Amino acid sequence: MSAGKSSRKSAKIFAPDAVLTVAEFEQSALRVADALRDRGVGYGDRVLLKADNSIAYLSTLFALMHLGTSVVLVDHQEKADQTQRTTRQSGVKLVIVDDDAPIAVGEQVVNTYELAVSAAGREPIDERLDFSAWEKLPDALIMWSSGSTGVPKGVVKNGGRFLKNLQRNADLVGHNSGDVLLPLLPFNHQYGLSMVLISWLVGCSLVVAPYRRLDRALRIAGMTGATVVDAAPSTYRSILNIVGKRPSAVGEFSNVRMLCSGAAPLEPGLVERAVETFGMPLLDSYGSTEMGNVAFATVDNPVGAGQAVEGLRLRITAEDGAVLPAGEIGEIEVLDPDLMEGYLNADGAIEPVGRDWYKTNDFGYLDEHGNLFIAGRKMAVHRNGHTLHPEIIEHGLAAKGCVAKIVATPCERRGSSLTFFVQDEHGRDSGYWRELICSVLPPSEQPNRVSVLERFPLNRNGKFDRKQLEALAVAEAA
Repeated sequence: MSAGKSSRKSAKIFAPDAVLTVAEFEQSALRVADALRDRGVGYGDRVLLKADNSIAYLSTLFALMHLGTSVVLVDHQEKADQTQRTTRQSGVKLVIVDDDAPIAVGEQVVNTYELAVSAAGREPIDERLDFSAWEKLPDALIMWSSGSTGVPKGVVKNGGRFLKNLQRNADLVGHNSGDVLLPLLPFNHQYGLSMVLISWLVGCSLVVAPYRRLDRALRIAGMTGATVVDAAPSTYRSILNIVGKRPSAVGEFSNVRMLCSGAAPLEPGLVERAVETFGMPLLDSYGSTEMGNVAFATVDNPVGAGQAVEGLRLRITAEDGAVLPAGEIGEIEVLDPDLMEGYLNADGAIEPVGRDWYKTNDFGYLDEHGNLFIAGRKMAVHRNGHTLHPEIIEHGLAAKGCVAKIVATPCERRGSSLTFFVQDEHGRDSGYWRELICSVLPPSEQPNRVSVLERFPLNRNGKFDRKQLEALAVAEAA
């Protein structure tokens, strides 16, 4: 796909240790592609890439796409034994890593630096990067769901549909060739990868920032003139805390026109802080590894998670499948031409999914204008004869200023015992929060225990990690 090609001449890729024009980067990726050809990598081969954000990572990714390989992306800090299982399951021909990636003893790998050395000084065979062969592959991209609420699954995606979804995303949000994108996200997951490839599609600049060192990332934002920031809510919370301690840091975002958020639900209080600090709301979004990017709030429509991108349709359904009217909470279903091909089976084959309405297992509602609001995962617990949905309860508490996560543990007498974990950076005690919670909720939904945390635990992708809270709830109950 060559969208944005004519406008790339002025675009740059900024990294902490290098700045390249897009033309220079393209030549670098083509040289890496030639080095991979020398290793026998070609069309349809599966290659696993496990590396942190860097220009070397980007050059390798684009080289693999140019060669028409099936790119298997795993988290840079994934445990070595899990990567080994993924390698076997996927049937990869080559494993490419950087120096910091955990790898099992004896695992045969190629280092990104090793590829860069092999690529240096070559005259590339091809003149331009071309992803047309990659777009045809049913398994062009294999990524892994976060596993935050279960076992991670290998999500298999067609290249053409994946890029089409990103173009729909860019068109709705309004990315343009003059933008400087600053994704404070890992590039090996759906959200971060989306921003990398959107920068290519629209022909704009991209900043490779140290997303785990936000003080440095803020300085880089100012130096590069970043115009669009993308990050998880937890990252924005940390940025706002930095600015609270060092108000002059607000100036680093002086060129920013959009603060985009994804990967986890937004808290109302966080949006209010962003408006007070930067004069801009956080623009929420909705999507998943399986579906791609589905809905976005925009500068012109900063409401909820906004509306669906062109070509996708949304509806909300009740337990019996009936379509619900505006304002009523039910399961979000998506009719999605960009949906994944399927999941990766144990033997590496693709288990296809149907292309009818996709049940997301998420609760939400649509307003009268078609804007989507997310209420949480569709999880049910049973207590004292009542069926409760913890994330809908959490959604209601958030509107009252209480940011809580509810964990249910087995209880012979009640069916379930509910621990409410409240995030409070101000350190107010559990009695304060219990009183507020019980004033809002009916008796059937009230907590058995209230525990206050300064911050919720997060996984490597910046999403809330329910498994860690479940372990803490069990320990507290014991």
